[in-house]
Amino acid sequence: MSASIVPDPIRDGVARGWKLLDAAALERDRTLEADVVIVGSGAGGGVSAEILARSGLSVIVVEEGALKSSSDFRMREAEAYPSLYQESAARKTLDKGVNILQGRTVGGSTTVNWTSSFRTPPATLDWWRRHYALSDSTPDALAPWFAMMEARLHIADWPGAPNENNDILRRGAGRLGIGTGLIRRNVKGCWNLGYCGMGCPTNAKQSMLVTTIPAALEQGALLVTRARAERFVLRGGRADELLCQALDAGGIVPSGRQLRLRARHFVVAGGAINTPALLLRSKAPDPSGLLGRRTFLHPSVISAAFFPQPVQAWAGAPQTVYSDHFLAGPLDGPIGFKLEAPPLHPLLLATTMSGFGEAHARMMRDYPTMHGMLALLRDGFHEDAPGGTVRLRADGSPELDYPLTDYLWDGARRAQLAMAEIQFAAGATAVQPAHEMARRYTSWREAKAAIAALPQGLQLTRVASAHVMGGCAMAGDERLGVTAPDGRYRGLDNISVHDGSLFPTSLGANPQLTIYGLTARLASGLAEALTGRPAARPVA
Repeated sequence: MSASIVPDPIRDGVARGWKLLDAAALERDRTLEADVVIVGSGAGGGVSAEILARSGLSVIVVEEGALKSSSDFRMREAEAYPSLYQESAARKTLDKGVNILQGRTVGGSTTVNWTSSFRTPPATLDWWRRHYALSDSTPDALAPWFAMMEARLHIADWPGAPNENNDILRRGAGRLGIGTGLIRRNVKGCWNLGYCGMGCPTNAKQSMLVTTIPAALEQGALLVTRARAERFVLRGGRADELLCQALDAGGIVPSGRQLRLRARHFVVAGGAINTPALLLRSKAPDPSGLLGRRTFLHPSVISAAFFPQPVQAWAGAPQTVYSDHFLAGPLDGPIGFKLEAPPLHPLLLATTMSGFGEAHARMMRDYPTMHGMLALLRDGFHEDAPGGTVRLRADGSPELDYPLTDYLWDGARRAQLAMAEIQFAAGATAVQPAHEMARRYTSWREAKAAIAALPQGLQLTRVASAHVMGGCAMAGDERLGVTAPDGRYRGLDNISVHDGSLFPTSLGANPQLTIYGLTARLASGLAEALTGRPAARPVA
């Protein structure tokens, strides 16, 4: 998109004198000080930055990725994945069983997500209240914070008709008597392009990149980019400083320069893999033994279908229709799943679907008539659902060990069956689950028998996730979590956690709005504690 067509508010802000420090350009070590240092600029870090800066506190935001803007977003997968995602959108669990999509740029995953915005399911909040002593974990207690962030980020019903990819889910489910709903989106003036996962080229997506981070910078905050938070220096139950490695121009390899960041208080918001990893590298106290443990994904399985009419699943607003039909039932029973229809772009599609040679080529030739559906498995509520563990490699980098249990494989099979039935009900001529041994099935009867017989297992069933949660779980009982209900890290007086790693379980819904609302409450409490005054509200 040309700057003459779409103004670039980030470049305009830089020209106006925002305080920015690109660590890749450092020629010497630096020491910086502020009232609050925030690690990460995604959903948790961005909301915290605006509230704390508007409340009169000096703020430094540290981001491992680079500052990119709409002028850099050209709707090209080959450019977007290496520059905007952790590990070039190829981050995987320890056993390579799950592909994990997480952002690594200013705005974090909010810059590259698909805009789906759900409040925390009441059943999940009730579970947290009953099992993790979180007395304020109720829809009523969180409603004002959700409403605040929905107004701030223009989260509303999508006014346009669903694209064909989403309408197939709606039509097929309806013919089977399965209820669906419409997904609310954090957009303003959306052009309906469908390339949200590559950064919004029109600034319509109300990510942290174009909302809370600019607001914090307008209040005088400093944004440090291409700087990797390495470890805290801990003394006497407090963090004295945060040591960061400056990265080179490529944003991967340390340049040899170091940043020392000192603050009254530190907020860790690097995401549910990087946040526990930073605290593990820092040798943070862990009396509960839960730091980095009970980390949860929404393990997601995929089903492709082929239709007589064009679907063009790459075009139009992504994920505007959902079904929670299969989330009914007790949380600690057989695993439930949420159905959504993701956008299909060629690079990610080609590397996710199975097959090779002529079979794979045929699939890609049929790309214009292909429909995609995914099932988000709701993990963390059953005794056979312990989640994963964030561990450190020899070089200190993190990886997630996430064993896929029989409990999860049972859910994967039921989800594949449910998706295939819906796709055939919508008029599919063939359905093919993302499974190494699956092929195109041309009738529901054939698919039902074949999917029931498919062996579910590692490297056979394709599993992915864009939602990482837990690892620094909050709980009212110190035996059940490493953080308190106010987000404070137990055992360290001046460190808080403000991101999805706070969740005691997965959600059963896309997590961005839960992080926004929860963080707004926590950051407001922290601002009041540090200033002695009521916190400022974020301003749209």
